[in-house]
Amino acid sequence: MTDFEWAVSRNRLMLRIAGLWPPDNYDARKAVKSKIRLLYNFSIVFIVLAMPALISLIRVWGDMILMIENMQYTLPIMGTLFKICILWQKQKDLQTIVDMVASDWLKSKTNEEREVMLKRARIVRTIAMYGLFSTILTVTTAFSFTCFELIFRHLTNRTDAGKSLPIPLDYLYDVTKSPQYELTLVAQIFASVTCGCSYIGVDHFLGLLVLHVCGQLENLHSRLTYMDKYPNFTAALQHNVQDHVRLIRSIEIIDNAFDSMLLILVLYFAIIFCLQGFLIVDVVNRKGQLSMIQLLWFVVATLYVLLHMCFYCIVGEILVIQSEKIYQATYEYPWYNKEPEVAKSLILIMLRASKPLQITAGKTFPMTMATFCNLLKTSAGYISVLLANQN
Repeated sequence: MTDFEWAVSRNRLMLRIAGLWPPDNYDARKAVKSKIRLLYNFSIVFIVLAMPALISLIRVWGDMILMIENMQYTLPIMGTLFKICILWQKQKDLQTIVDMVASDWLKSKTNEEREVMLKRARIVRTIAMYGLFSTILTVTTAFSFTCFELIFRHLTNRTDAGKSLPIPLDYLYDVTKSPQYELTLVAQIFASVTCGCSYIGVDHFLGLLVLHVCGQLENLHSRLTYMDKYPNFTAALQHNVQDHVRLIRSIEIIDNAFDSMLLILVLYFAIIFCLQGFLIVDVVNRKGQLSMIQLLWFVVATLYVLLHMCFYCIVGEILVIQSEKIYQATYEYPWYNKEPEVAKSLILIMLRASKPLQITAGKTFPMTMATFCNLLKTSAGYISVLLANQN
């Protein structure tokens, strides 16, 4: 169990902060604590961040720069609430996948198979570490800017309220007075950390599950390639057929759980990339609308959204490549020289593997690098349209 604990520890930490780690429902006491954390997480994000962000958006409606700045944090906040709802709704289904991951680490395996699984787990742990670091760095930077009165947002008569907050939101009370200002500042910091852990935790949980399946597909490919070396060929073939069916079903469960979330995130990425890209290009052309530190903040935010979307597509691309390798290994195997029962089993694997495994956005299009490139082209086209209309 040591390997499993090591593989999921960082992802589990972030999801347990949000109360969303699926196996916590096994124990009654843990289930109650998990629900309390979930209620706290959802409430603080909704009350402290989401509602004030929507009020702020209504207030600045009509000012392009302020609207884009507002959507830079409003859309991720709303996306986080949507992720929390989706993961909580699908916890029972995802619990079976986590159990499958645990059983894969527990069962006997060769050193080569274990090394493949460790390689995938290292990737997930590294990404989770950088994701958690980026969240803490972002919150710390925003808080530091507030403490040292450095402005990274565009100020007008409508937004300059005197004392600034890390996230410029509109509240139903006067935040310029003490102790309302200090209490709101502390609440924003806690809510931002909670929101950030929930946001990246769900994403990295998806990466953990999909990359684990990719590792199992890689091991299955190796077993299919060297199947003749097994002393009991029939038993090995039967195990491989069952394992392939198990992995197909696991991807179906993962896709059913995350497809609506991925569709929302694709739309969110397209909107943010278009608007921020338009703002950056327009500011560079006009010169002087934003300070250098404000422009740098927008560029970093755009790159972060770009890398996050690229992560989904890279994970999906790895899954497609590994599933296609199963088809190739079965196709190249001399099944036509085997007994009818053996050939039948190999043909079944081939037929199932002929359709690549993939995660999709709303059951509409696969999350692959081709999709990512097409999305960038479409978004860049909309940026040019916005610039043409602006001129």
